[in-house]
Amino acid sequence: MADAKAVTPDEADIEDGAEGAPEGKKRFALPPMKVLMIGGTALVALAGAGGGGYYFFTHKQEPKPEAAVVKPAVFVDLPEVLVNLSNTGSERTQYLKIKIVLELAEQSMVGQITPVMPRVMDAFQTYLRELRPSDLDGSAGLYRLKEELTRRVNASIAPSRINAVLFKEIVVQ
Repeated sequence: MADAKAVTPDEADIEDGAEGAPEGKKRFALPPMKVLMIGGTALVALAGAGGGGYYFFTHKQEPKPEAAVVKPAVFVDLPEVLVNLSNTGSERTQYLKIKIVLELAEQSMVGQITPVMPRVMDAFQTYLRELRPSDLDGSAGLYRLKEELTRRVNASIAPSRINAVLFKEIVVQ
């Protein structure tokens, strides 16, 4: 027996493929078909969880805001204004004829502006009389005029505010 090699129980498991192994040391082996079924099921579950997570994070259901009701703007025509422009040494007098429309946010503001209309017209007259013809040159000049008239109207009707001063007609003669 000297030639025979002593085999330990662990080596016997390896050599015999777990058939000759003691009861406590048996290996658990699944048939290849069951491995494929379990692996396929796990893969499908993982793909489903990934797809669900992708959908959840990219398609969040936020409450749809209701369409805001846009109120149409209200326009108030002002009387036509005719003023002579400031004379800067030229012998010829020049006149400015202007038709203005006020843009209001809502209809209820018409009742607030009507009682103070003389104050608004006075603010327009005094400002427009100080203008020189060169102040009205180009679109930049008209933009400055529009902004200044808007500021003066808002000061006259405070605490109410108008949206804009619009020009219907401007004639420098």
